[in-house]
Formats: sequence, C-alpha cells, structure tokens
Amino acid sequence: MAPQPKSYEDALEFCRERGMRLSKQRQFILKLLWDTNEHLTAGTIYHRLRQQGKKIGYTSVYQNLDILVKAGAIERIEKAEGCLYSHPTLCHSHVHCVDTGQVIDVMVTLPQEVIAAVEAQVGFKVSDYRIEFFAHKPQKSI
Repeated sequence: MAPQPKSYEDALEFCRERGMRLSKQRQFILKLLWDTNEHLTAGTIYHRLRQQGKKIGYTSVYQNLDILVKAGAIERIEKAEGCLYSHPTLCHSHVHCVDTGQVIDVMVTLPQEVIAAVEAQVGFKVSDYRIEFFAHKPQKSI
C-alpha cells in the first residue's frame, strides 16, 4: 500500500504515479483541501472555489471528488446528511459534533490489551483502526 500524500505537492505526485490526469479543476480541489484542516461538503468546496474566482462546475466537483477518493488521494466521511471531504492524515479518529455537524480529527491510541481482545474475538490481526465519537457542544450556564 503506497503512503498517503502528506502535502499538496505529494498529492499531485500521488495522482501522477497512478496515471491520473491533473486537470486544473482537480488541482483546484486538491489545493483547497490541502490548504484547510476542515472536512468540507462538495457544495462548500464548489462555493469556496467559485469565491476564489476558479472556473469549475458543480458536477465537475462531484466527479473529481469521487475519482480522488477512489484513488486514495483524499478522504471521504459518509454521513446521513451527506459526505465530507478532506486531505488524508495519519491514522486518526473523528469527533462528530451532533449540534453543528462539524467533524474534528483526533489522535487516539487504544491500549494494546483492547486491540488484543478485538483480535481474539474476530480471529484477525488488527492493522489499523478508527474510532468515531459523537459529542455535543457544552451548554453555556446562565
């Protein structure tokens, strides 16, 4: 398995190595995702690129996101309200804010005995894991 891109330049090289055509639109999307530490919807990506004066269509955004996800160049989180996209990072877990829909990356390391218990239960060797947390914003006291 090839290492995930760690920068915008790595992402371009990652795509080239897979024989992908690097259209201007694809480069716009990659650059936007690498310049932010947010998880963005396709609609937000479209609107931000248009605000930057980039010529890109809504359908083109969706098509390119799908291609980039399938190639492993970017990450997609599927939620009931729709998908969120970001650049890949090291193995990480997510905290989903139930109130705002925001998704935050967190690094969580499980104790080895928890991993061993999972392996014993399923009979497989765990090579990686992600944990999904769901949280509410703290209520301000009056």
